[in-house]
Amino acid sequence: MAVKNLEEYQGVWVFIEHSGGEIAPVSRELLGAGRKVADKLKTELAGVLLGSKVEEMIPEVFARGADKVYVIDDPVLEQYRTKPFTHGLFNLVQKYKPEVVLMGATTLGRDLSGAVATKLETGLTADCTELDVDPKSRLLLQTRPAFGGNIMATILCRRHRPQMATVRPRVMPEPPRQEGRTGQVIREELGLREEDIETQIVEVIEEKGKAVYLDKAEIIVAGGRGLGGAENFKLLEELADTLGGTLGASRAAVEAGWISADYQVGQTGTTVRPKVYFAIGISGAIQHLVGMQTSDVIVAINKDPDAPIIKVATYSIIGDLFKVVPALTQRFREKLGKS
Repeated sequence: MAVKNLEEYQGVWVFIEHSGGEIAPVSRELLGAGRKVADKLKTELAGVLLGSKVEEMIPEVFARGADKVYVIDDPVLEQYRTKPFTHGLFNLVQKYKPEVVLMGATTLGRDLSGAVATKLETGLTADCTELDVDPKSRLLLQTRPAFGGNIMATILCRRHRPQMATVRPRVMPEPPRQEGRTGQVIREELGLREEDIETQIVEVIEEKGKAVYLDKAEIIVAGGRGLGGAENFKLLEELADTLGGTLGASRAAVEAGWISADYQVGQTGTTVRPKVYFAIGISGAIQHLVGMQTSDVIVAINKDPDAPIIKVATYSIIGDLFKVVPALTQRFREKLGKS
């Protein structure tokens, strides 16, 4: 059933994901995007902070552009579980009626957003890569890849509120910190006891391996079908190790079984935004470009001068990767004193 009084819903909210006392990069990115949406709508931007002992993170939420911070600080929220977080966020939305709610398209965000949207009986657009708003209609323009990445679809939520979207990490820039910025803090109770929850966190086991840091890497050395085989990722690993970077891969290389899917960059893998992205033997299919084209510097190494990756590259090296990559590695080693 559609919401009758859409005008009752005001404000843009960003759910603040955090771990170990630090705000997740995607939440900082969303505060920047939410600020732009709120300014166009001439409304306020709020961060929503749920957890245990989260007070020390409030100043950072303000410094990234929020006007308000809604806080539920309760020991029951020490570790993420669907029920208590859904309960807390759902009740906040019911009470304060935000017009827009944004979350990161992370494992947590995807779980929580679906649960909350279902309880609110509103729409949810998942995995957005662009956000904008029409100030006249106040509709959030939620854009995401569709049909295997062949088109970009802009989705609207016309008759329900709030308008909810998850956004991929690393597709939007972080806003600069504004030292000394502050605002209103609104504290609420969770209203749920530990004995009301059926699940318990027994142990948290952190995943190991370089690939788990792919979305946070500042230098990525990625390979594609042009490598010709799994054994040739060794060349890329040597370059990555020299530069302190992380390996990445195209979907073609992953589907060929040359490297784990944990390393896949692109629409069906991880979206990245490193300072330097080496695309080696990667043709540049649209689904790959969607996941890396906002990198600060893109270096393409390919023997095909007409490959799509060349069109988005900052620097292109047309040549045999089996000669170019070892030469680059050796040169970097000399420059960095690692030879």
